[in-house]
Amino acid sequence: MKHILLLTIFIASIFLAQPFAGSQLIKTTELPSYFNWQDIDGIDYSTPVKNQAPAPTCESYALCAALETKLQYDTKYVYNPDLSETHLYFYAGGSYRAGYVNIEDAADYLIDYGVPDEGCYPDPHRPFDYPYTSLEGWENRTVKITEWGWVERTDDAIKNALIEYGPLPACFNLYKDFNYYTGGIYKHTFGERRGGHVMTIFGYDDENQCWIIKNSGGADWGEDGYVRMHYDSTFFAEWYGEGTGVMYIDGSYGNLDPNVPKVYITSPKIFHSYIFEKEFSQLFRNIVGIQKAAPRIIGPVNLKITAENADKIDIYVDDENLVTLDTTPFEVTLNLNRGLHTITTLAYDADGDVSRDILDVFVLI
Repeated sequence: MKHILLLTIFIASIFLAQPFAGSQLIKTTELPSYFNWQDIDGIDYSTPVKNQAPAPTCESYALCAALETKLQYDTKYVYNPDLSETHLYFYAGGSYRAGYVNIEDAADYLIDYGVPDEGCYPDPHRPFDYPYTSLEGWENRTVKITEWGWVERTDDAIKNALIEYGPLPACFNLYKDFNYYTGGIYKHTFGERRGGHVMTIFGYDDENQCWIIKNSGGADWGEDGYVRMHYDSTFFAEWYGEGTGVMYIDGSYGNLDPNVPKVYITSPKIFHSYIFEKEFSQLFRNIVGIQKAAPRIIGPVNLKITAENADKIDIYVDDENLVTLDTTPFEVTLNLNRGLHTITTLAYDADGDVSRDILDVFVLI
């Protein structure tokens, strides 16, 4: 009986020592000194940097940044999937008034319902809550995950999870000096804590002792939208119950690349001003009576649109269909009265599938 017990323990120890099936986990002693999801055997699996401003939607932006990269890596196909961060934020219970969505609720939503493409629920970049829903049929355009979890908050555990699972949404304390970051390796040196922020860890660099992190402040921020943050920077977990502040997601599946139109308003741009079609970056973003982020325009509104797989585009201003475009370039000049206006574009393909983009503009004169 004793021999049988010893044999059982020996066999069990062999199985317990093995990695789980399909695991890509690299042993701590074998960790490379550099790793970055922007360069996996010469392939960049990241997607373009986005701008969440002025809304407090960092949790959903960080989750979507990780999931978009996983979709490309899992399929070994770089096609720049564009997921709807705003859908994930609101449908998972987020509120601008509260200032966040619980990241655990958002991750659970990815398991239960998934997130559709941006064309179902484009981000209007508004600094307030508002009634809004995704396009009818969004449920057929979603991608989901099978699981998520928290990563032990040690350098080696984070590096292993980064390699095994993909980019990691992570919670950070932000201090005053972070506001002045323009490049290099960030390490907190002065100023009090200003709040929390969620960004996505994409890699690490042992030689420079830093994490490589994708932010959601636009490509003009930091180092092309990224920050290199010193290993000594502090993660935080107090927002999310028992969480460690570093999350992984896994098991992506669903309608990875919906065969639907893609439509984007490329001009006017948020946080820009236009004086008779000449473009300027806004120096003063907070002006009483003007909606933050909305382009400020003097003169006509020169609307430029890019679209793929679209036979025609309907343009609405304040819910009134003003123009239909069916040939490229998709451009039109609008003469609008002074004040705030909402421009909505609906792009249709031959099968009747539709996608949407939306932009608020403020006409000064």
